[in-house]
Amino acid sequence: MEGVNGKKVGHLFENISSFVRQCIFSVLSVGPVPSHIAFIMDGNRRYSKKQNLIDGNGHRAGFSALINMLKYCYELGVKYITVYAFSIDNFKRRPEEVVSLMKLMQEKIDELTKEESIVNRLGIRIYFQGNLKLLSDHVRSAAERAMVKTSGNSKAVLSICVAYTSTDEIVHAVQESCEEKWDEIRKLDANNDGGNLVRLEENVKDKDEHRIGVTNVDRHMYMSVCPDPDIIIRTSGAARLSNFLLWQSAHCLLYSPAALWPEIGLRHLIWVILDFQRNYLYLKEKKKQS
Repeated sequence: MEGVNGKKVGHLFENISSFVRQCIFSVLSVGPVPSHIAFIMDGNRRYSKKQNLIDGNGHRAGFSALINMLKYCYELGVKYITVYAFSIDNFKRRPEEVVSLMKLMQEKIDELTKEESIVNRLGIRIYFQGNLKLLSDHVRSAAERAMVKTSGNSKAVLSICVAYTSTDEIVHAVQESCEEKWDEIRKLDANNDGGNLVRLEENVKDKDEHRIGVTNVDRHMYMSVCPDPDIIIRTSGAARLSNFLLWQSAHCLLYSPAALWPEIGLRHLIWVILDFQRNYLYLKEKKKQS
């Protein structure tokens, strides 16, 4: 009997919480709402130590925080959410810790793609961004399955950055851009009766079209599926990007609450949205000038 009453109280509390959020978000929606929020999920291990949890439970608590933040962003109308889940530099941690994190990552990826998961209930499409070749076969396969299974979802986009650093992303994009340009030059050269590459100067009207520009690099970035972030939230109070979205973050708002990632909540999101709205015209003007 107590269990039944507990469930009823839980449902009632959730319904009340949902109603309160709807009221708050309807007020916030009067002002500009960011289209893309990115999160650096910092502080899982410190949270685990702070709460005297066994290994891995800090990251499990962090996953619950991610699910809540996904729900809040969706309800507010944020179309794109990006999370920094695992840096390339994280592979330098103790081997047993990396193995444990990979197992947990695979478990949570599979959990996200279940039919009844929040991702499918809300129509969220998942992308995994980064040098996925660095992942173990099992984790990479799970990530690829998740991207295929959610490819039909279109209401929101969740980009999960794993085996990622911004410098690796930029190098990858430049390499892809160079290869693309060389392919264009070779095809053009082949169409000019097999002449050597030097002769291109006489045949191409605008030599600048074979130079690599910002738009070329942009197109080959891992994060090309999303607009640049409007806000980057890094928990644990650290005001640095740690090699995350360096290319895309020139004109976004950086918010660094002291809360560790598993402690992040609705109040932090409300605060940063209000700060974004206060600074919206300034940020918009800066984007125009760039």
